[in-house]
Amino acid sequence: MSLLAIDVGNTNIVFGIFDGDALRVSWRLTTLSGRTVDELWVLVSRLIAERGVQPDDIDGVVLSSVVPPLTTTVSEMVKVGFNKTVLVVDAGNAGLPIRYEDPMEVGADRLVNGVAALQLFGQPPRPIVVVDFGTATTFDVISSSGEYCGGLICPGVDISAEALFNRAARLPMVAVRKPEVLIGRTTVSSMQSGLFYGYVAMVEGILDRLRREVQTEGEVWCVATGGLADAVASETTRIDKVCDDLTLIGLRCVWEYNR
Repeated sequence: MSLLAIDVGNTNIVFGIFDGDALRVSWRLTTLSGRTVDELWVLVSRLIAERGVQPDDIDGVVLSSVVPPLTTTVSEMVKVGFNKTVLVVDAGNAGLPIRYEDPMEVGADRLVNGVAALQLFGQPPRPIVVVDFGTATTFDVISSSGEYCGGLICPGVDISAEALFNRAARLPMVAVRKPEVLIGRTTVSSMQSGLFYGYVAMVEGILDRLRREVQTEGEVWCVATGGLADAVASETTRIDKVCDDLTLIGLRCVWEYNR
């Protein structure tokens, strides 16, 4: 069957089409909370048509969203364009036992990341930490018994860059990327070095603390996803695997669970 998986994040909306277990194609749109149903359908219908996909080819649709206004808009777009009812992921249908004090507070993206990490890397049974470099940088802990334990939420690296620009009069806005050298010799390279290597150090420090916290359950496995995952993973031994499509894979797993 063909499944349309949609992840609505604060920065991007990601669409992916699965044929069975295989991710056939994916697209990324900028998240604009004011988008209308018609605008979304124009964009999505053009994208799928370019890949030879017809609306009738889609057998099911699953959605995770952290932008409430767009949850309704995307669901309505799917109903109008694909004539399908969306499975909207939440704590009640993710298929993951949740230890959060209020399970409904956990972002759907964090849940589906946990589901995917458990599916891909949960054997032999071991605790897993998922690091997602998104608008926020999140760390989520899955126990060796397959429970979502909770985690940490930190400002994303782009938020930190914006804060420097907004709060320091003489500092420019910079694109965050791995610098060529550690010691910057211009203001821009100094900021890039501080932002990038500061995040590497943060990731290492938090992962070390998490490993000490949960190592009694077995050797901790760490998987990373999101924009800076590859760059950060290249600078540290704390990340065991980078999986760019982790969220989409998790959405497929949740769909299968609910089927």
